[in-house]
Amino acid sequence: MFFTGICSSCKPLVAPRDSQDVNNGKKKDQQLTLKGEKETFGDTRATEGPASVQDDGDDDRYLVRLDNDDDPKHMDLSKKWAIVLVICSGAFCATCASSVAGFAESGVGRDLHVGEEVAILGISLYVLGLGLGPLLIGPLSEVHGRNPIYRVAYLLFFAFSFPVAFAPHISVYLIFRFLTGFCSSAFLSVAGGTVSDLFDDANVAWPMAVYTVSPFIGPAIGPLISGFINQNTTWRWTFRMLVIWTFVELLLLLLFVPETFAPVIMKHKAKKLRKATGDERFWAPVDRRRETMLHAMIMSCYVPFKLLATDYMALLIDLWAALILGIQYLTFQAFPIIFEDGHGFSVQETGLSFVGMAIGLFIGLAFQPVFNKYFRLQREKYNGNPPPEVRLVIGQIGAMLIPLSLFLLAFTTYSRVHWIVPIIASVPFGTGVFFAYAAIFTFTVTAYRPIAASAMAANTFVRTSSAAAFPLFARQMYGALGTAGATALLAGVTTLASSLPFIFYRVGARLRARSKFATPSE
Repeated sequence: MFFTGICSSCKPLVAPRDSQDVNNGKKKDQQLTLKGEKETFGDTRATEGPASVQDDGDDDRYLVRLDNDDDPKHMDLSKKWAIVLVICSGAFCATCASSVAGFAESGVGRDLHVGEEVAILGISLYVLGLGLGPLLIGPLSEVHGRNPIYRVAYLLFFAFSFPVAFAPHISVYLIFRFLTGFCSSAFLSVAGGTVSDLFDDANVAWPMAVYTVSPFIGPAIGPLISGFINQNTTWRWTFRMLVIWTFVELLLLLLFVPETFAPVIMKHKAKKLRKATGDERFWAPVDRRRETMLHAMIMSCYVPFKLLATDYMALLIDLWAALILGIQYLTFQAFPIIFEDGHGFSVQETGLSFVGMAIGLFIGLAFQPVFNKYFRLQREKYNGNPPPEVRLVIGQIGAMLIPLSLFLLAFTTYSRVHWIVPIIASVPFGTGVFFAYAAIFTFTVTAYRPIAASAMAANTFVRTSSAAAFPLFARQMYGALGTAGATALLAGVTTLASSLPFIFYRVGARLRARSKFATPSE
């Protein structure tokens, strides 16, 4: 299914990696062979666990496994969807928080006595934190599970939002904007994994689709919320609203989201059995990790940059993703120029102009069943193992929609053109963004499966770095080239980049065969 690949993308982001596997880049994930004995507790199905485990053969019978009662995949369906919706709302909040600062810039500049360029850093530093967080915090979930990451991340997100809302000085505002982005990224780095923990491959498509659209809809809705707040009250209420929102999300996480990561559930089960029986021989795979936390964090930072430096296909795909997200964040500066200066919109009306992009994202989600059917046919065609390049087909559609939308937007930004026309022109951009990222994520994970976590971390870092940089030069570019010229320039660049999914669809198998990291063709 279309979003099944994203399920795989989430597991490696948090699953432990054997350092030897990372170095050679070609070995398949190691699985611990479990010998079923009558004395073994739980069913005998192999479950995802740490890649580096001591296996002492003599005490395999004390190895703890999951029963149906313990397995998150056997939860009640309504409870699963409640968890998914809480996770989605948390991801939506984390990314919405990046863009709500857009319409607070004038108030920040006025009250904290800085220029507009400095105030824009409120967006850039938050997004930079989103990119750096997964590199350092992701490995923590190997040992502690997903739930502690959620709770600690949102607790810190909540706590660090106070200094932003009540900042007495610009340095306080900017430092804590970065820290809130960093903390919220820890949530995003494992949230998709929870969805894949709850649903098997046959049923994961729709919940993963709903989760996937949540982080992308956040930046489009943020300006809408911020526009109404800043039109009717002070900029500080933008961030006070985030304090309230993150507190509500923290409560929802505490009340409705249990631990779903199988290795950690087995670890807790083994601990309970040792306590109940007094027998210290009960163990779970995660108890016998060889890899230290420090080593996992070092490799989590090192391998993504090695991949970018040595694998040109990964680099180009990531740069394409970076260009798309950079343009999306550039619109937070461009739309006020187009609609406030060109059409006389108020702040809250300019926030509403982002509705077109949001509608486009939901249109992309509506095409889910169509692509599910396509990928199901591809699996049948290739006997269950389609090449990663089939994932790029949806990206080819997105690659064409994005420049088309930008060209339409470029030549409808004139004040003599009715304001609804450029908003309608932004709809295909939202749909194209959804299609492009769906292809990029699923292709990256399937093409670089041995190091999928590092490949996604590299993508996240490059993507968010671009999103942090683009807003900084948006006003200068639009001031020098005009709304039509600047938007047409972006359309031209995305037109050149649109060839990438077509090229890699044709030659991707040959490039993977020469790569040190990619999955070879079967």
